[in-house]
Amino acid sequence: MSIARLIEGRDVNIVGCTVSMKVRDAIALLAEKRIGAIPVLDGHAIAGIFSERDVISRLNEHGPALFDMLVGQVMTSPAITVDPETSALEALGLMTRRRIRHLPVLREGRMVDFISIGDLVKYRIDRIQGEADALRDYIQMA
Repeated sequence: MSIARLIEGRDVNIVGCTVSMKVRDAIALLAEKRIGAIPVLDGHAIAGIFSERDVISRLNEHGPALFDMLVGQVMTSPAITVDPETSALEALGLMTRRRIRHLPVLREGRMVDFISIGDLVKYRIDRIQGEADALRDYIQMA
């Protein structure tokens, strides 16, 4: 299954920030929305990802001065992205290899969605459950 199929019909409401947002405001956004990462935009282009992991590692580097820095100074960049035609398994493998939990989905350079490892794991679990149910039905009918 492709990412396009996985995200079709989803209500896309991407929470993001800009490179010029203060880190303290981006942290507040993560906390308010109870999310682990947000895409960072520079105009319409994806500039990077700002995550809980960025907060922890940059806090270790900069101390309390981090809170007054700009997201563009501390985000993870460049962002690792996928296009809608990428398979869900390929995206899951990419996330595993690169040790990341979020991927912007880009179509012709524009972000159309933001998927998490949780989205992909749910897809895998649903698929495995469907296959198990089909096997149970097959065995019961035999």
